[in-house]
Amino acid sequence: MSSSTWTADALSSSAKAYASQCWRIVEAQHQVSTMKVTDTSEEQDVLEQIIEDTKPPIPTGCERLDFLLVTPFRYSVINPNGSRFRRPNAPHGVFYASEHALTAVAEMAFYRLLFYAESPATPYPQNPGEYSGFAVEIASDRTLDLTELPFANEDQLNHLRDYSQSQGFADQAREARIEVIRYRSLRDPEHRSNLAVLSPAAFAKPEPVGRQSWKLYVDANGIRAVCESPRVSIAFGRTSFNADSRLNDFRWVR
Repeated sequence: MSSSTWTADALSSSAKAYASQCWRIVEAQHQVSTMKVTDTSEEQDVLEQIIEDTKPPIPTGCERLDFLLVTPFRYSVINPNGSRFRRPNAPHGVFYASEHALTAVAEMAFYRLLFYAESPATPYPQNPGEYSGFAVEIASDRTLDLTELPFANEDQLNHLRDYSQSQGFADQAREARIEVIRYRSLRDPEHRSNLAVLSPAAFAKPEPVGRQSWKLYVDANGIRAVCESPRVSIAFGRTSFNADSRLNDFRWVR
C-alpha cells in the first residue's frame, strides 16, 4: 500500500502501546542568554517576562509541561521550515527525539555539517558549540512503529530529502489520533530509532528525567562531539558527506 493511500481508519487499527525514555539535543544558549544582559536576578526576571509576553501562546495540553517539552509545539505555527512529519507553519508541532542519546547527537551533527557544506564561505567557529541533552519519558497506546510491517517497506516515508509523503502520512496519523511515530534514523550510522511525538499527551512526565552537556567542535574534517558526564567522545567525519544528496555516511570514532 502506498503511503499516500493510508486512511485514518487503517492507521488507527495499527496503533500499538509504546513506552520508553528518549533524548533530544538543543542549543544551550537559553540557559544564560538573558543573564548576560542583566545585573540582578530581579532584572533578569523582568526581562524574561517581557520576552515571554512576545511569544506565541502555550498550546492546549502543554500547560503542565516544562518549556523544553513545550517549545516544538509552541513555535510550529510561525516556523516556515517543514520537517519529516510537520508541514511548514503547521498549527500542531512535533517533538522529535531519539531512543539513544548518541542518535540525537548524530542528528544534530549531520545538520551542523550540512549548514557548513551549504555555506562554504562561512568560517568554522573558533569555539565549540554548547548543547544540552535531555531525556523525557514517553508512554502512549497510540503509537505507529514504522520500523515494523506493514510500514517498514514504505521507502517514501524514509526519503532523505522529499518529505511530502511523510507529511501527508502524519496528517492522516493525527486524524487517527496517533500520538507517537517511531521510525528509523537516517543520520545515525547504526540506524537506531527516532520518535516523532505528535501530541503532548504522550509525555509520561512533565519535565526532563535526565540531562547531559555536549560540546560540538566543527572544522574541515567534520565534527567532534564530547560529553562531559558520562564521558563520551565521538567523531563524525565528512569524507563521505555530500550536501547535494544529503548523504549521512558518518565515521564514528570513540
